[in-house]
Amino acid sequence: MIVIRALAIALACIVASSQAFAQGASEIASYPNRIVRLIVPFPPGGPADVIARFVGQKLSEDWGQTVVVENRPGGNTAIAAQQVARSAPDGYTLLIPMDTTMVLNPLTLQNLPYEPLKDFVPISMLTKNMSLVVTRMAGPKSIKELIEQAKARPGKMNMGAGTITSRLGAVLFAKTAGIDVQLIPFKGSAEIGQAVLAGTVDFALDSTGTALPLVQGGQYRALAKYTNRPLPQFPGVPSLSEAAGLPSIDESSTWIAIAAPAGTPKPIVDKIQNAIAKIYGDKATRERLEKVGINAINSTSDELTAFIKSESVRWAQVLKENAHLLKLEQ
Repeated sequence: MIVIRALAIALACIVASSQAFAQGASEIASYPNRIVRLIVPFPPGGPADVIARFVGQKLSEDWGQTVVVENRPGGNTAIAAQQVARSAPDGYTLLIPMDTTMVLNPLTLQNLPYEPLKDFVPISMLTKNMSLVVTRMAGPKSIKELIEQAKARPGKMNMGAGTITSRLGAVLFAKTAGIDVQLIPFKGSAEIGQAVLAGTVDFALDSTGTALPLVQGGQYRALAKYTNRPLPQFPGVPSLSEAAGLPSIDESSTWIAIAAPAGTPKPIVDKIQNAIAKIYGDKATRERLEKVGINAINSTSDELTAFIKSESVRWAQVLKENAHLLKLEQ
């Protein structure tokens, strides 16, 4: 009797385990079968919110399932990141992180309530907002002229930048170009634009998305792009490598991605990534985004993971060498 009971219990456990496995496999195969939430760590209206709503709408159309955007600003994106990190790893709560979330926070903040590559599975890049070196129309007419003016007046010219990534990029540009300029930190692109137009700063690093209407309106002059890749919105703007002879300088951008809680099944991650690749594979979609200054750039999960790792190493070195210049308390 003891043996029979033991066998019965073992059989029951096997059946229950098989049923649970089958149920889990069914859930993965039918994903998504309920509302998917995209958690944005910023208020409505910003670049991350805009791209999240655009992609969310396209995913909803593709899947035939509701995709909603929830805005959870605060904590330098850490509040939203912590919420998603603690969510069930089932693909129904996803994070829209940016370079600050995945690279700069771990390098600059203590007691961060998440670890980027431990608590999340990167799914795909969504956009890279490239940096531009800009000045007002009465300012220098080329990046070479800007560098010449700065070298003629060491320590007298000011450069503006907003996010930590932009500040790092600005400091790296000044160091590579061999110019002594003062970094003026700002909280965002709106403040940068006002400062450039008012002449409070001589030049600034600003993103393609926010600079585009000012350039088109004849208020900004884009001197150079902080990338070697083509920018359809700025076909006549040379790269720093081309215009200033700085071949060693790498790309600087603020970027936005999509990620899931760690432990999310790979088939679900792959399904989301494939759906985004399909969205971005449409030429009309890419052109629509480019018209408003958004560079539609997607990736695989492995590519995004490798990119986050390389950016962490790169900016950690720049930060180590230039922390005294960055005024991170701002």
